[in-house]
Amino acid sequence: MPNILLVGATSAIAQALAHEFAARGANLVLWGRSPERLQTLGADLRIRWGGKVETETVDVNACEFHNAKFDRAVRAVDGLDAAVFCHGSLSNQGECEKDFSQAEKQLRINCLSVISLLTVSANYFQMRRKGTIVAISSVAGDRGRQSNYVYGTAKAALNVFLQGMRNRLHSSGVKVITVKPGFVDTPMTGHLKKGVLFASPSRVSQDILRAIELGRPVVYTPWFWRYIMLIIRLIPETLFQRLKL
Repeated sequence: MPNILLVGATSAIAQALAHEFAARGANLVLWGRSPERLQTLGADLRIRWGGKVETETVDVNACEFHNAKFDRAVRAVDGLDAAVFCHGSLSNQGECEKDFSQAEKQLRINCLSVISLLTVSANYFQMRRKGTIVAISSVAGDRGRQSNYVYGTAKAALNVFLQGMRNRLHSSGVKVITVKPGFVDTPMTGHLKKGVLFASPSRVSQDILRAIELGRPVVYTPWFWRYIMLIIRLIPETLFQRLKL
C-alpha cells in the first residue's frame, strides 16, 4: 500500500488526485494552508475510502522548515513512496510588471518553494533508491508570452530543475515526473472565460495517474497541449515578438 505526500492538497487538481489515490488504497499525508479545508478533505477521504489520512498546515514559503516538515510526514505514515507537489499561484501579470515585489512573491511560491521541497524529497528518495516525485508545472513555461511571462518564468525554471533532477536520480531508480497542464477549470482560473481548451481537474488527475503508472517523465495534459506548444515554440522570434499572446 503506497504512502503519498500531497502538497497543496486543497487545490482542485490535488483534491481529485487525493480521491484517486485513496480509492486505490494509498495512505496520505496532506499539506495545505487552510486547516479547516484540510480537516474537511481528510474526513471526507477517510469516510469514503477508509485509509489513513494525516493532515498538516504548512506555509510552503517557509523553506527553512521544509526538512523538519518532511521528516514529520515520513514518520506519520512510516515512510513515503511518492511526493506530489501541486501548490502554486496564478500571477497577476500587470501587478508584477509594475512592482518587483509582486513578481518576487510569484517566483517564490511558483518556483523557489517547490525547488526547496523537491531538494528535500530528492535526497530522501535517493537514499532509499526508489520512489516517485511529481511536480505540477505548466505549458506557460515552454515560451515567454506577454500575458503571463512572470508565471512562465517560474515554471520554465522549475522545468529545467526537474529535468536536471530526473537526470541525477535516474540511476537511483527514482522517477521524476513533470506535469504540464494547459487551461484547467479551477478557482485559480475563475476569472478567465472558459472555452474548448479547458480541462477538468478530474481529467488532469487521470493523466497524472497514467503518467505515474507508465513512468512517463513529462506529461502534457490534456494531450493536445504537446502539439499546441510545439507550434508555439517553433514560431520564429522575429514574428513571435509581434504577437499578442
